[in-house]
Amino acid sequence: MADVVPLRGHEAAATVSEVAGERAPGPGGGKERPILVLDLGGQYAQLIARRIRECRVYSELVPSSVGVDEVRRRDARAIVLSGGPSSVYAQDAPIVDPSLFDSALPVLGICYGMQLMAAQLGGRVDRTDIAEFGRTELEVTEPSSELLADLPAQQTVWMSHRDSVVAPPAGARVVASSPATPIAAFEDAGRRLYGVQFHPEVVHTPHGMEVLKRFLYDVADAPPVWTPTAVIEDQVARIRDQVGTQRVLCALSGGVDSAVAALLVHKAVGDQLTCVFVDHGLLRKGEAEQVVETFGSHFHVLLVHVDAAERFLTRLAGIDDPEHKRRIVGEEFIRVFEDEARRLDRGLAATEPPLRFLVQGTLYSDVIESGGQAGVAATIKSHHNVGALPDDIEFELVEPLRLLFKDEVRRVGEELGLPEPMVWRHPFPGPGLAIRIIGEVTRERLEILREADAVLLEEIRRAGLYRDIWQCFAVLPAIRSVGVQGDERTYAYPIVIRAVTSDDAMTADWARIPYDVLQTISSRIINEVEHVNRVALDISSKPPATIEWE
Repeated sequence: MADVVPLRGHEAAATVSEVAGERAPGPGGGKERPILVLDLGGQYAQLIARRIRECRVYSELVPSSVGVDEVRRRDARAIVLSGGPSSVYAQDAPIVDPSLFDSALPVLGICYGMQLMAAQLGGRVDRTDIAEFGRTELEVTEPSSELLADLPAQQTVWMSHRDSVVAPPAGARVVASSPATPIAAFEDAGRRLYGVQFHPEVVHTPHGMEVLKRFLYDVADAPPVWTPTAVIEDQVARIRDQVGTQRVLCALSGGVDSAVAALLVHKAVGDQLTCVFVDHGLLRKGEAEQVVETFGSHFHVLLVHVDAAERFLTRLAGIDDPEHKRRIVGEEFIRVFEDEARRLDRGLAATEPPLRFLVQGTLYSDVIESGGQAGVAATIKSHHNVGALPDDIEFELVEPLRLLFKDEVRRVGEELGLPEPMVWRHPFPGPGLAIRIIGEVTRERLEILREADAVLLEEIRRAGLYRDIWQCFAVLPAIRSVGVQGDERTYAYPIVIRAVTSDDAMTADWARIPYDVLQTISSRIINEVEHVNRVALDISSKPPATIEWE
């Protein structure tokens, strides 16, 4: 049984299923053969996919139900079976198509994936008297092991299991052991089957990346070609194929996601692109002005600025449910774009085709947290650019970042020449400050939150911490508490500081901001922001919390 694996806070991912059928083109426009990671329910299954991409090999996370025919259709290069919380003998334990083991493709089983491979191939898995959780000493018992050769004979690995393989499949040789697990790794080079009980994907296994590279480069013969340059070439080709000669609108927010998406589309179709920046009145202080100035002077892309603040605030009046707020903002975004498209259409020559494509900066994490199209992941929250789109949308979506993690988007942005402040700007949700006000959104609460957030970010930058923190922002709970200011009793709002470290927002740890910086932030917010008399610090990680409060 594979349980939760503790990870470095900014290097992990939640259990998900990749969007079925999506494939990344390879360098030069050809299809890149993916490594398929079969999700067997492990809390960090997607971390395996990320680690493979860090080796510059393209990977996809797919449901465990994927059969051998689908694997062949995708022209997979190799298969990885993830960990999972189940026992292989449990009634509802996930299994895989047994034909995968006879497909001649290399298969690597990790933790539960190793146990499942052994059980389905005639080996034996039992609940043993001693479980292993955490750092464990591994002994390489076969120096000629394909995965472990030339690595230290004694090394530290991270274990997380109660069940163990007690008999390997016929034809497999045991290549490593630990004090409580005589069969900590096995290999069947003839059938290209490999299993490791430990977790090579976590930072607590120091040689884990080497193990993955041995499997990818030596066993699967996968070339390290998944690079920002290749991504740009591939997406430009895909955008051209999808859009052709038609006109395109881009939902530009000014963040790195929409900026990279806009530049990719502009690189692909040039003047066919019109960027529309909607100021929904839910942005941070000075943000609208910054977006217009940056994109108008730097990118030289046609930019239309729409001031729709009153429209959004009217629709949000009286609404305090977070999902309802997200869906209102998502739907209103689309309606604004539709209105703008119709206005732009009226200005087109009669011979030009109407606008029907909409670019969005949807990321892999957006798809994951919205439940994915395969429907196997629990929806944590809907996103304005995924789960909250109205059913009657009039546009066909262009989403060039849909298969990329945030860190990959940043690298693509650098390759495209985005300015450093834009590339490393902290993530900002599409619904903006509406979901950082816990309760009804009002004009007064927006102004309070804007001012507090501006102070927070100013001090974080002044302390040189901005690049060390993945996301930092202020939250305004719509409650009031008693305080004392100037010998007078006050009854005012609290501000909560939320700051996290992460790589891709799939998991996050709370940022350890120095006390003196926190003191300065608290003092300034209470002294400078009217109607605030208390500042608190959120020290929860993801999981169990999410980064945003709503």
